[in-house]
Amino acid sequence: MRKSLPSPMLPYFDHDETAEQLFVIDLKKYIGKDIEPLCRTLTATVDAALPPSAGRKDRHIEVRDAIADHPIYQTWVIANKTAQDMMWQSIADPADAQSEELESRAKIEAPKGSLTLDPDFEAPNYIAAQDVHRMPGGYLGDFGDDDVRQGLLYDGGSYIYNLGGRNGGHLNDGRGHTLMSHVLMRDPDIAPKKMLEMGCSAGNSSVAMALTFPDAEYHAIDVGASMLRYAHARAEKLGATIHFSQQNAEATNFEDNSFDLVFSCVMIHETSNSALRNIFAECARVLKPGGMMVHLEVPARYEDLDTWSRIRGDYEMAYNHEPYWRGALTADFAGLAEHAGFDDIQVGFQDASRKAEPGTGVMRDVSRGVHASWLVISGVKPA
Repeated sequence: MRKSLPSPMLPYFDHDETAEQLFVIDLKKYIGKDIEPLCRTLTATVDAALPPSAGRKDRHIEVRDAIADHPIYQTWVIANKTAQDMMWQSIADPADAQSEELESRAKIEAPKGSLTLDPDFEAPNYIAAQDVHRMPGGYLGDFGDDDVRQGLLYDGGSYIYNLGGRNGGHLNDGRGHTLMSHVLMRDPDIAPKKMLEMGCSAGNSSVAMALTFPDAEYHAIDVGASMLRYAHARAEKLGATIHFSQQNAEATNFEDNSFDLVFSCVMIHETSNSALRNIFAECARVLKPGGMMVHLEVPARYEDLDTWSRIRGDYEMAYNHEPYWRGALTADFAGLAEHAGFDDIQVGFQDASRKAEPGTGVMRDVSRGVHASWLVISGVKPA
């Protein structure tokens, strides 16, 4: 018998499919808890044995090259790649078997929100050049006018990637609650009339954020048509009224001074240096005077990482198809926000929240770790 899940657009998973997904979760835990510490020890040992740096900008590159052929490091790399591929496959198999039913489920009669796709849309190269996260088809895969496969791959895969619940369980909405907790921390009395989410992907965070201010007009954009079809159907079934459209966050079709709140969840590290400048400028353009910009990102800064963590970041770029990983961890967010014209800029680590409520947000100078904190960048457009 197949089992339904809280996320209403996921496939139904039978016993064997669920067991496969649980195995991948346990495999990822094993890699993190048993193999990765061996890599960290190996890194420290090799680092101590190598002569002083001969002038390379980053010491970790010398150490990485020295351990590249070591069986421990190779085992870690291969195990990570394999587990990630197994993760996507464990969602893809039941999704493909139920594709007709899922496409039918995605057809919403009398929707409260809307979906606008652009048949002539051209995605930026930093998205089009690779399958981000090793997800087959990446953000842009699309297999027909009714296709929702990429969205459900991302939605289902996120639960496994987050080891079965670290970001809000099957709804995977913890980041959305955390971002909105930051908004309410900054302004407990805020009552936005119009909001924009950039890079909504499958809409995991979108519903949590939309329901925080249910009376606001909510718009969400992304580059992938299949992603957006899925996100729209998911939001409708979860009771959120959201207007989805296929757009590039660097240059949207919204009017100047039209939003009270503009934000993104873990979008920045999928972009580029030039895109990041354009996105901050676009936020400033579409915000009303006095409006707030907020971006939530991975909870780390490059200067705080040890040698192994920097090597691990190189893995993300080379093998998990995250080419802007280091760029996002080294970006001068405060300077970029100031250059875009924002005031009252805050950059720090927001404690993770499971429900956005006034008084729940806490901002720190130091990260508490993955899923305990998120890096948040925010600012206000001058009135």
